[in-house]
Amino acid sequence: MTVKQNVGSWIICPKPKPKARLRLFCFPCAGGTASAYSSWLNRMPPDVDVCIIQLPGRGSRLMERPFTRLPLLVQTLVSVLQPYLMIPFAFFGHSMGALVGFEVARQLRRQNGSGLVHLFACCCPAPQIPISRQPIYRLPDAAFIAELRHRYHAIPQPILENQELLQLFLPSLRADFTMMGTYQYATEKPLDCPISVFGGLQDRAISYDHLEAWRIQTGRYFMLQLFPGDHFFLHHPESPFLSALSEQIRDCFWARC
Repeated sequence: MTVKQNVGSWIICPKPKPKARLRLFCFPCAGGTASAYSSWLNRMPPDVDVCIIQLPGRGSRLMERPFTRLPLLVQTLVSVLQPYLMIPFAFFGHSMGALVGFEVARQLRRQNGSGLVHLFACCCPAPQIPISRQPIYRLPDAAFIAELRHRYHAIPQPILENQELLQLFLPSLRADFTMMGTYQYATEKPLDCPISVFGGLQDRAISYDHLEAWRIQTGRYFMLQLFPGDHFFLHHPESPFLSALSEQIRDCFWARC
């Protein structure tokens, strides 16, 4: 698969801050788009530049072919991120996005020593945890959708009720679950940056133990916080999550943990 590395299509910085002291890259969940993070812009510290990864096959890149193998996606992301890594940077990933951010961090370390100052992982089992349930990416559409709804409460109701929209939405979801279902973890030394993990108290897809297992992936500070809500609690406007994330960025980054 040949990928045209148009940096502008991959990374969306809605409110660029040339004098930012930190750049926060947000990696979306399976099927997720950059718009999911639009409400974050005014909730982060003023000297943090929020940059959102827009993957092929969704949103403004709907007509592009989505990735189905994580190693190729990681290599491509490392390349397109390079121009943005001239100041301290952190990664935030939701669900699949946490796994992508983790592997991008490890690839950056292999190539240039990283520079990542913090990894935030939300609603994602630690990468070394084997998949305990049957992968769903090969299921027929109806069964695939049913499993997504049962496990994650995924796919908004307006999309479910519109077959035309649903058929546009499904290819990126299936591609993303193919990436996760074929992922092979390789043991390496822990990251040399703190890791903060967030989970939803009513998230039926991710257990507390699988969140706690992220601890072994860092040689620095580790923290786990749970919030009311399901797999998508972070996008609820009344969730205290964004305040907690902003506080961690403000207190932890400037102190360099």
